[in-house]
Amino acid sequence: MEVLRVKVWRGAEQGAFQSFEVPRQASQTVLDVITHIQRHLDASLAYRFACRVGMCGSCAMTVNGVARWTCRTHVDTVVKDGALEVAPLGQLPVIRDLVTDMAPFFDKWARARGRFRGTRSRHDEFARIAPQDADRRQADAGIECIGCGVCYASCDLVAWNPDYLGPAALNRAWTLVCDARDGAQAERLSAVGGDAGCHACHTQMGCSERCPKKISPTAGIAGLKRALARAVLKGAL
Repeated sequence: MEVLRVKVWRGAEQGAFQSFEVPRQASQTVLDVITHIQRHLDASLAYRFACRVGMCGSCAMTVNGVARWTCRTHVDTVVKDGALEVAPLGQLPVIRDLVTDMAPFFDKWARARGRFRGTRSRHDEFARIAPQDADRRQADAGIECIGCGVCYASCDLVAWNPDYLGPAALNRAWTLVCDARDGAQAERLSAVGGDAGCHACHTQMGCSERCPKKISPTAGIAGLKRALARAVLKGAL
């Protein structure tokens, strides 16, 4: 029987890799491999998953040095000489084994004012925005983000500047800037315009290259830069 040689991170920040041998199966995903280890070889292995079909993003890990969804990553596409190395997502505190603390990631969404703030109440008439509206089309390109953290873990700037808001938070801010129904535009643009905001992006496009949903946070960040410039020229900020 063919086997995979798998190295899995164990412990917290100061942990180490532990080696396992896992039976090789047809159409096997990396999440299948981790699940086999936890169920049959070491029940103490900690990892996170939910939907297993690419809807929740909770199973994101670092596989052979690259941040990926493990549920949608087939072993055949990433295995190297019959071996895999699986570690927790980078740029985030490690709780234990393959589980990271996502709080810093979502705290930056809050700092980027990533919450929709409507201007109408339930008593008002529905806001109608045509599908062909230019701003809506720009927002549509970024709204499928599910907060998996792959882009954040893939961003070199996050490693260089821990205060940087990161591609996911800035992408979220951009979708709201493009939403005519939102009433917090000036506040949001001010939040994403500092040294840790959109102007810190070096446009290396690692986030866009790695996003499993094929979103381009780089494009959204460029949009924020343009929106900020217009707002300053108009005296709105």
